[in-house]
Amino acid sequence: MTVRPAAHPRLILAALASCGVLVSVMQTIVVPLLPELPALTNSHPADVSWLVTVTLLTGAVFTPLLGRAGDMYGKRRVLLIALASMVLGSLLCATSSHLALLITGRAFQGAAVAVVPLGISILRDELPPERVIPSIALMSSTLGVGAAFGIPAATLVVEYANWHAMFWICAGLGLLDIVLVLLIVPESTLRTSGRFDVLGALGLSAFLVCLLLAVSKGSAWGWSSALTLGLFGGALVVVGLWVLYELRNATPLVDLRVSARPAVLFTNLAALLIGFAFYANSLSTAQLVQEPTWTGYGLGASIVVSGLCLLPGGVAMVLLSPVSARISAARGPRFTLAIAAALMAAGYVVRLFTSENLAAIVAGATVVAAGTAVAYSALPALIMHAVPVTETAAANGLNTLMRTIGQAVCSAIVATVLTNLVLTDSGRTAPKLSAYLTVFVIAGLAALAAVGLTLLIPARRPGAAVRPAADLAEAGRPT
Repeated sequence: MTVRPAAHPRLILAALASCGVLVSVMQTIVVPLLPELPALTNSHPADVSWLVTVTLLTGAVFTPLLGRAGDMYGKRRVLLIALASMVLGSLLCATSSHLALLITGRAFQGAAVAVVPLGISILRDELPPERVIPSIALMSSTLGVGAAFGIPAATLVVEYANWHAMFWICAGLGLLDIVLVLLIVPESTLRTSGRFDVLGALGLSAFLVCLLLAVSKGSAWGWSSALTLGLFGGALVVVGLWVLYELRNATPLVDLRVSARPAVLFTNLAALLIGFAFYANSLSTAQLVQEPTWTGYGLGASIVVSGLCLLPGGVAMVLLSPVSARISAARGPRFTLAIAAALMAAGYVVRLFTSENLAAIVAGATVVAAGTAVAYSALPALIMHAVPVTETAAANGLNTLMRTIGQAVCSAIVATVLTNLVLTDSGRTAPKLSAYLTVFVIAGLAALAAVGLTLLIPARRPGAAVRPAADLAEAGRPT
């Protein structure tokens, strides 16, 4: 059996990468708008925060589910469903100012995060072997690239146009991406046999909802409140029962035995910490430069300037994705991930000593973003080497899920630190400089821990490529 040659591999990559960037941009576009949304929707600020929380929840729930469905029923087919969900959500948000409809629309948008792991899997199936590593590096990095460009783009729209315009733009670009996928991207013939694990999907969904609700809303509800503790307790109970069920299931949603292999386990744990360290950079930078001058360290920058501070990081991520692929080809993705996490830690060291100068803040944030680009490009290559081809989409979906959980935990910790270490002056409040420095220390330690976890990943021969899909299909599970 030989691999079916992919027609126009560059066009396939371009179409899938554009989908990944758009979905990632969609995740962050409401962040600059959050301070204005209570007045725009006549709602309480705590209720408006659900526009971020619900996207996080649905993205976490549907990424592994749609990844598994792609392995079983066709990756291109499920990719189109995810894109359609994003378009539907964008249209709901574009045509309404009612908070309930906006939250519903954001929920549909969140489900589209599965586009990235599905795209990675399609590239593995359809591209020639020599193009796989650099292509999946670029596709994976779209998660960071889109997030880095999303906030600056949204700040410009918020400042100079009606806020609904950004959702109309997302809907239009989503329709364009659907057309591109239909015209360019082939459907893979590789399938996983068996039935879809409905009970396993429900159990995983219940666990993620309990966990992420507690993590993302714990700061607002109180970490010791009955609701928060009840959700954490429920998550522990559900995940225990879910693990027992999945281990006994002949066709599980998540093959826990494969996921427990050191090559997969340590890669996923590193992904969680990389997601944490990346998100701390995005959350802190935009807010730090907007802090008022009366704090003694704040720059009082506008929302547009704060968004543009993240733009150099986005450019760095685009430029470094192919560099990451070359490093992985020469030294292996394990080496690449370790270097990337170390670079992120170094970026936070820079940020510790440069938090009162705009140019230095941008430089530090760009260093962290550069490390993120290299890390995000290396992660799927490590997963590809460790799982059978019939579980590619599900395994990449789980890796993306770990990054999402890392971002959720980061958001909760950053919110807790910035709301507890505060300055007061004539009735005004703002975070202390020490609050931001604490965030940088925590994020830097997370990046260093990711270096340690990466070193625990079993080493492979440098230069080893991901095997062609057909060869893997015949060989079965890789050893």
